[in-house]
Amino acid sequence: MDEATRQARLALLRDFGKAFNRADAEGIAACVSADFEWRLAVGPEAPDGRIVRGREAVAAVLAERAREIEEVRFSETEVMFADDHVVGRFRATGRYIDGRRLDVRGVDVYSFDEDGRIAVKDSYWKRIEG
Repeated sequence: MDEATRQARLALLRDFGKAFNRADAEGIAACVSADFEWRLAVGPEAPDGRIVRGREAVAAVLAERAREIEEVRFSETEVMFADDHVVGRFRATGRYIDGRRLDVRGVDVYSFDEDGRIAVKDSYWKRIEG
């Protein structure tokens, strides 16, 4: 991957991350393909977890998550390039509405379409107990 493509993908992921963290459906839509797929870390669709397809479905899941988890903070972020993919590492902390603590290390593997938009966000979480 050339440097111009790397920089374009970094800028796109920055915009996507801001929109994603605000559950901004329009901002997300500007960054992803029409048939965008989000493979959540947890869910019934083995081996992929929960698969959410399309921009509107992603916005609905983020709204659902906001009703379950609050005060989410992201830290320890790192971005790496792997062939045509981008891998993002992070730590997320927060609190579930029922009082349980959220503390995970996560990895997202991003794939892109031919127009340079995000086509797949494949998420993995490691839960930290304690």
